[in-house]
This record gives sequence, C-alpha cells and structure tokens, in this order.
Amino acid sequence: MEKKKTNKKFIFIFGALILLGGTYGIIKYMHSLAHEGTDDAQIEKNMNPIIPRVGGYITKVYVQDNQEVKKGDTLFTIDDKDYVVKLADAKAALVAAEATYAVSKATVGTSNANVSVSDANFKSTAGTIETAKIRLNLAKNDFERYSNLYKNRSITKQQFEQAEAKKLEAESQLSMLQQQQKASAFQKSAIVAQSNVSGKQTDVAEANVNRAKAALDAAELNMTYTVITASIDGQVSKINAQPGQFVQPGQSLFYLINNTEVWVIANFKETQLSKMVIGQKVSLKVDAYPDTEFEGVVSSFSPATGSRFSILPPDNATGNFVKTIQRLPVKITIDKNNDAEKVKNLRPGMNVDVDVHIK
Repeated sequence: MEKKKTNKKFIFIFGALILLGGTYGIIKYMHSLAHEGTDDAQIEKNMNPIIPRVGGYITKVYVQDNQEVKKGDTLFTIDDKDYVVKLADAKAALVAAEATYAVSKATVGTSNANVSVSDANFKSTAGTIETAKIRLNLAKNDFERYSNLYKNRSITKQQFEQAEAKKLEAESQLSMLQQQQKASAFQKSAIVAQSNVSGKQTDVAEANVNRAKAALDAAELNMTYTVITASIDGQVSKINAQPGQFVQPGQSLFYLINNTEVWVIANFKETQLSKMVIGQKVSLKVDAYPDTEFEGVVSSFSPATGSRFSILPPDNATGNFVKTIQRLPVKITIDKNNDAEKVKNLRPGMNVDVDVHIK
C-alpha cells in the first residue's frame, strides 16, 4: 500500500515537471517568434582622445583621474617659452616685410613718375621735330629761290650764302632733334622696364607681407595650443600626464568621455537578421543594473560583419574553409524617456542583454 502511494507521488511530481517544462518551452518558443536576442552587446559612448597639437614640457595638470569637466575647462598646460620667442620673431618678420613693401611701393611711384616725365619729353621732342621739319622746308624753298635769283644775278652772293646757311642750320637742327628723339625713346623703354621690375618687386614684397601675416597667425595659434581645454562636457579617464613630462604633437594622453550620448552595439548572428528592421523597439538589460530595464530602438546595421573590420580579415580562399556563423554589429540608441541619471552612469564596455521586439 505504501509502495503504491510512493509511485503515485513520483508520477505526480514527474508529470508536474513535464508540464512545467512544456509550458516553459512553449513560452520560450512563442517569445522567440516575436523577439530576437543576444548577450554579445556592450555599452558605447564617444571617447574623445586628448591629443596636444604642439610639443613641449607639461607645466601643470588641472584635472584628476575620472573627474567630470565642463566645456572650456583647462586640462593641462605646456611650457610656452619657445612659442613666445617664435611669436616675437613672427611679429618682427611682419614689420620688416611691411617696411620692404612700403619701400617697393615708393619705388614704383617714382618709376611711374619717371615714365610720365619720359613720355612727356618724348612727345615734346616729337612736336619740336615737326616744327623743325617745317622750318627746314621753308629754308629749302628759300634756298632754291635764292639759288635761281643768284644765277640771274638778282641778289648778292652774301644773300645767297645766308639762305644756304639757314638751310644747313635747319637740317642740322632736325638731325639733332631726331637723335634726341631716339635717345628719349630708348630712355623711355629703359624706364618702363625698370617700372615693370619695380612692380614685380612690389608684388613679391606684398606676398612676403602676406606670408609674414600667416606665420604670425600660426605663431599666435600655437600659443593658444599650449593650453589644452575640454572640447565638450564629460568625464576624463585615467590621466597619463604629469608636470615635467615631454609630449609630442599627436600623442594621445587620455580620454574625455561624452556622457550625454549613449548607445549599444549588439553583435547578432546573421541568422537572426531576416526579421530585424530599423525602428524596432528594444529591451535592454545591463549586467551592472539587473533590476533596471532600459528601452531603445534599432537605429542602424553595420555595412559588413565584425570579422571584416578586424586587422586580419579571414581569407576563405586558402582551402581550409570551415563555415562559421558570422555576427553583424547593430547599433541601438537608448530612448530619452529612460532615467537620465542611470543612463549617465552607464559606462562604455558594460555588457548588455538585448531583446529586439520584431513583432
């Protein structure tokens, strides 16, 4: 009798376990029809590297490990003595360039004046030559008339010789003026050429002024780079910088974490993606806060699987191919209606359980 009771009890327990297991299996199956999930997911935030733009020795560090900062807060400073000297040198170079430019402009002004004077002289000589030609024609006409009169014995030899002298004088004066015109033309050409050279020198001097201004701007900019400030509100990481340390331009020293923008990167199997689309709601469970469920939305899919972005992507043409299920990174944005303080406390790299509502 007691044995029968034991068997009934065992059967009851076994049946209850089968019922519970079946119910759990049905629930999980029904859940799988409307959800896709993965635990291969992490919290992500923008991590801005703090990189100095100029080199030098650090004079002072104004922040501590994990400290929260505001945009514009000074993080650390670099010794600016060398940059002060370079700034003074740039200012002196600009003054010298501007002085050279001023002298070149004055030279151009003088050259232009000389060109005007030379042109006026050339035109004046041309006018005098025309007058001399008229006088020569008159002297020739008089000489021919006096020659005929002298042949006819109508005038004296002295009158004839006077007419001949006037003709010769007019010819000589015209020749001299023509020589002066040639000299004026040559002088004008030389002055114009000199003026052109002066103009080019002025262009070079102006370019040197612009270059000196650019060098001064660069020197002033480098001076500002000796003070490294926070570009955004956020929280600094471990500070890998100390006074007296020499840093190079482009050297990453620590990070500034932007706590206002948070998202999740979930690596789903390729077999899970067929029913997933942008805009689907997502439930998020962060291991650090097991009692809190965050809400999110699928915002984008990676253009390639995670393995393709690795340093050494797999080569399936080697003949040793073994098919493995690939994972595709999916970006999930966290809704703004979540608890802002809890969202702020999420840290990059935290593990997340992701449940996408596909129906």
